[in-house]
Amino acid sequence: MLARRPALVTFDLDGTLVDSAPDLADAVDAMLAQLGRPAAGEARVREWVGNGVPMLVKRALTGQLWPEGEPAGFREALPLFMDLYQARVCARSRLFPGVAEGLAQLKAQGYWTACLTNKLSRFTLPLLDRLGLSPFLDRIGCGDQFEHLKPHPQALLETARAFGLEPPRCLMVGDSANDAEAARRAGFMLVCVPYGYHGGNGVEALEPDAIVQSLAELPALLEGLG
Repeated sequence: MLARRPALVTFDLDGTLVDSAPDLADAVDAMLAQLGRPAAGEARVREWVGNGVPMLVKRALTGQLWPEGEPAGFREALPLFMDLYQARVCARSRLFPGVAEGLAQLKAQGYWTACLTNKLSRFTLPLLDRLGLSPFLDRIGCGDQFEHLKPHPQALLETARAFGLEPPRCLMVGDSANDAEAARRAGFMLVCVPYGYHGGNGVEALEPDAIVQSLAELPALLEGLG
């Protein structure tokens, strides 16, 4: 149960605002093809999204969810993937239903909003621009702007400080264990969406303060709080 109405609402990107898996999968498979390896396919790539590009590439090279060390070919594969993904960063990616409506309503109601993602700036900023979300975000925090990636709480805590807010007045909206752990460690409230990249495990297991089926439901939920 959400304890209070937040002043700042922060959002994860991949799996929460945007279904980016199709373009990520296309870039992964193009990278693997150039390296003479078999394609991974979109279904597997969906399970690998959420821990930053280097981890995604390591997973693609090994087929393992948590590969140890640096796999063979990684230093060649990483820049290759980055170039391939940048060329198609918004070819098939789409907003999840209700995202545009939810963000527009939150801004109309006076909330501060931010997107906090492990994705690099070179991919995040064009993606948000092309999908029309940038005007609804007061701040965008990307994986190359912080020393630590989620689930470390650094991005959340630094964003709260930028708005002059204490963590209990902030909300994280996400779809994965990374988002949940980052929110809890930062002292943020947590709302989850059930449709993202959570490895097939229901978000109920993350024990969020609330679950919304669509971000279009979020403004009404928050306005009902004291």
